[in-house]
Amino acid sequence: MATSLNPTLQPQRTIDELKELRALTGNADGAQRVAWTDTWAKARAWMRDKLDQLPVEVETDEAGNVWATLRGQSEKAMLIGGHLDSVPNGGWLDGCLNVVAGLEVLRRIASEGTPPVTVRLVDWADEEGARFGRSLFGSSAASGTMNPDDLRNLTDRDGVKLVDAVARFGVDMNCVKDAGRQLKNAVAYLELHIEQGPVLESMNLPLGVVLGTFGVERHAIRFVGQSAHAGSTPMNQRRDALGAASKLHLEIREIAKRNGGVCTVGRVETKPGIVTAVVGQCDITLDQRHLNADALATMLAEAKAASERFAAEENVSQEWTRLWQIHPILFHPELIEMADEAVRETCGQVHRLPSGPLHDAAEVARAGVPTIMLFVQSLRGLSHAKEEDTKEEHLAMSVEALDRLATRTMNWLAGKG
Repeated sequence: MATSLNPTLQPQRTIDELKELRALTGNADGAQRVAWTDTWAKARAWMRDKLDQLPVEVETDEAGNVWATLRGQSEKAMLIGGHLDSVPNGGWLDGCLNVVAGLEVLRRIASEGTPPVTVRLVDWADEEGARFGRSLFGSSAASGTMNPDDLRNLTDRDGVKLVDAVARFGVDMNCVKDAGRQLKNAVAYLELHIEQGPVLESMNLPLGVVLGTFGVERHAIRFVGQSAHAGSTPMNQRRDALGAASKLHLEIREIAKRNGGVCTVGRVETKPGIVTAVVGQCDITLDQRHLNADALATMLAEAKAASERFAAEENVSQEWTRLWQIHPILFHPELIEMADEAVRETCGQVHRLPSGPLHDAAEVARAGVPTIMLFVQSLRGLSHAKEEDTKEEHLAMSVEALDRLATRTMNWLAGKG
């Protein structure tokens, strides 16, 4: 591991603080920092105590995002961001690594006096969407892509409305998009995250540079045949809705392989759903992702053609309903190069890869802010589980790389006048 260019940077402090946060807001089942809950509030209070020790201004915007601002010689702002919230029974690093590592970088920059540009650390509200099913809440409000009316009737498993849950934290759904004012002077956004996948570990590399986030096509597909008695209906006279769905499930895996993307059937529901009846209706969900928009469109077209073919073979009807769509988000080319250099200086080798999961960085990029992400290796590729882990030496490297990237980015921004 390379020696830090900045002796005031203490990566081990980040690791210690991550463990401190885990002890404060986790249990034997994992992290419990679900957004809009008391445990999440406890995590944010913990972070506020850390920020109060720095010469920064702290505010919470209309969407519940927390901003810590270190004023620089220029109003142009370099943002470092992430999220403290987790999924239920989540891992100790997902989300909070980027905020806690960003805190350490902010400390280092503050220790050296007034930076050439303003530096802002942001803790986005409800990145995970774990409680109400709406991910990227705070960042999409700031980017302007959120439609608040789409969220007003969302409820959690206990019947609590999202509008009421966020109101407890001072968030008014009529005003959330006013958070966009926070991006007025933003000229770069940096985010560090665990990979949440197996690629870097399989290559024996600690760090990677993220090219962008996958575009997503998500659909519900319904096959309708005819329910009939399992004992008296000959095989050649059945209209088995599950038969068509099963064929499509197998085919979408081949579609993904051919096109270099990923496709997943995540839910299957049959009716009448009893052991003695042929399936008359089968509902499935299809999630398709790719970094290339044309390839994503090809995967969707191939899946629809296959669906029609299998429906005909099984003598059933089929209907598609789009659940969600987002185009691929490509990160800033100059920041990619600077991130590449920062990682090489830190650990000698680098790999560039796309992100399958979405992140707040995608929303910031959609708002037109030059954006970049760094990945650090995830052991066994596990995330959103208590088994999530990363080697401590790799965590230290990730803090070092983020710090190097921040320095390069500030110099780049200052040089642009």
